[in-house]
Amino acid sequence: MQKGNIGVTTENIFPVIKKFLYSDHEIFLREMVSNAVDATQKLKTLAQQGEFKGEEGDLTIHVSLDADKGTITISDRGIGMTEEEIDKYINQIAFSGVNDFLEKYKDNANNIIGHFGLGFYSSFMVSKKVEIITKSYKDGAKAVKWSCDGSPAYEIDDAEKEDRGSDIILYIDDDCKEFLEKEKIQQLLTKYCKFMAVPIAFGKKQEWSSEKKEMVDTADDNIINNIEPLWTKAPSTLKDEDYTKFYRDLYPMSDEPMFWIHLNVDYPFNLTGILYFPRIKSNLDLQRNKIQLYCNQVFVTDQLEGTTDPDGTAKTRGIVPEFLTLLHGIIDSPDIPLNVSRSYLQSDSKVKKISTYITKKVVDRLQAIFKEDRKQYEEKWDDLKLFINYGMLSEESFYDKAKDFALMKDTEGKYFTFDEYKTLIEGAQKDKDGQLVYLYATDKEEQYSYIQAAKDKGYSVLLLDGQLDVPAIQMLEQKFEKSRFTRVDSDIIDRLIVKDDAPKSNLSEDESANLSHVFRSQMPKMEKTEFMVEVQSLGESQRPVVITQNEWMRRMKDMSRFQQGMNFYAQMPDSLNLVLNSDHPLVKRVLDDCKATTEEALKPIESELKGQEARLAAIRQQQDKKKPEELTQDDKDMKAECEKAVEEQKHKKEDVLNGYAAKNDIVHQLIDLALLQNGMLKGEALDKFLKRSVDLIK
Repeated sequence: MQKGNIGVTTENIFPVIKKFLYSDHEIFLREMVSNAVDATQKLKTLAQQGEFKGEEGDLTIHVSLDADKGTITISDRGIGMTEEEIDKYINQIAFSGVNDFLEKYKDNANNIIGHFGLGFYSSFMVSKKVEIITKSYKDGAKAVKWSCDGSPAYEIDDAEKEDRGSDIILYIDDDCKEFLEKEKIQQLLTKYCKFMAVPIAFGKKQEWSSEKKEMVDTADDNIINNIEPLWTKAPSTLKDEDYTKFYRDLYPMSDEPMFWIHLNVDYPFNLTGILYFPRIKSNLDLQRNKIQLYCNQVFVTDQLEGTTDPDGTAKTRGIVPEFLTLLHGIIDSPDIPLNVSRSYLQSDSKVKKISTYITKKVVDRLQAIFKEDRKQYEEKWDDLKLFINYGMLSEESFYDKAKDFALMKDTEGKYFTFDEYKTLIEGAQKDKDGQLVYLYATDKEEQYSYIQAAKDKGYSVLLLDGQLDVPAIQMLEQKFEKSRFTRVDSDIIDRLIVKDDAPKSNLSEDESANLSHVFRSQMPKMEKTEFMVEVQSLGESQRPVVITQNEWMRRMKDMSRFQQGMNFYAQMPDSLNLVLNSDHPLVKRVLDDCKATTEEALKPIESELKGQEARLAAIRQQQDKKKPEELTQDDKDMKAECEKAVEEQKHKKEDVLNGYAAKNDIVHQLIDLALLQNGMLKGEALDKFLKRSVDLIK
């Protein structure tokens, strides 16, 4: 028997592994099975080269669980090891300074294992003792047993083992008993090993026993992996059904993908894989991390994106650009080390080349579909739009390519490229300053009347109802020359695209003020909503009352959902404009009726108000000539008394107008019609409107 200490300069590696790598401890099984696969593939290589002349036989790797003994065993029939090889590959681990080691690698299991070649020692993250029983493929080799109880001390002894290969026996620690559950091991094997290149068996296949009324084991091994996954095959040998079936295997709960890209390159790096375009409609976060990175068919990670600064700009680049994390599928590259860390992904030059290559392949695929079958491309656009908008917003270089195949859809369901749509509207939709105005709606049903008003003017209206459309139009306004986007309900139709100076109102200043107050006094109180009222001369054919919302303010509130630092806008109330059309017969009727009804009561009030306002103007003019310190208390009292008198008369006037407005059904009906048009009339207010409508019809 040989005894000794593992060659480490750190006095005790094992507590360090357990303490600092605990968050990633499940990867131990990946490392153990990967080592078994490597040993098996080395044997196959030696056999192909004629250096191993024996029978390969069944090369299946077996993972077995013994809950009673508290062990997991990984068995292979690969090349095995001699006592000398154990001493070389297992007993020698070198570290250069314990303090640097602890500081640099305290957070990331992948990092430490990759840096120091510690794949085998990851077993001690979950084990209190590990045994290796191994026999080399070499003629005359003896079986040996290596054991270690989680300290630098180890033992090597002779063993009984008829066949070549290695059995790694893990005695699971008391604080890791979850790894003695069959379901947990099945989950880890499925996650990390389902595409490894050598068959891996875990338990036996099961079938239903009518006699025992339960599932029972059969004699056949339960192979958990597919040794020839789709991405390893030549695209020319595959059909569409093969790709869709593989997608269903990867993502059982997802809709069918729209299309896919089969990656296959061997210079200047090795890369294979399949990327699928899923049907993305909303909720970006739920769609992320669906691309899996493999190294020689061994799962590495599904966290492929880079990092960003607090302001949202890209800081480092992942193996795929951020917007491509919305894709689904597999990337397999031996040029990405198995034990990869995120810091490695962000700095390695090959990773950057792979990222550029993948982006190019995506762009090429989209361009090809657009050029070769535009009808098919348009049919998929509603699902593609979110992905392409995200790309254009996050990658400047992607916008430069995508602008030729990005589409705009109008409210009639017709599709246009950016250039095609500009050509369509530049004749009719330029304002008096030469700005091209892109009108858009976000909901065809809710904004129907506004859309129709625009169409009646000969305008085209885009439908921008996607999750990223608001940030996208911000970007397009910067990209397009002398252009702006305006929602159709952001103003009255004649002011959406101003061709000439606005017509002057035919009402006096007092008439406009009184009419505005009559309607303003009856506007409903709504949470986080403010109403402004204005009077405009719009022509008899236009609606009597229209509600609009300022384009800039609404857009800032929409943008606050996407960008940090804009919460100020999210907290602000909605500011809506109620525009009264002074040319409409119903509004004229309200104004004439208001005059007739309130004239007698208002005459003395307005007379007194004008007198007090004239007196106040004279006082202010006189006092403005003096310095503040020259004003006497009598001066201040006289001004305050006059201001109070003015306010009293204004309140009296408002009370008269309020009393009139409260009893006028036409005022309430016009307000409610405007609210109803915008989906803002509900509950009791809607019930009152319906009853009033019936009464007015009688």
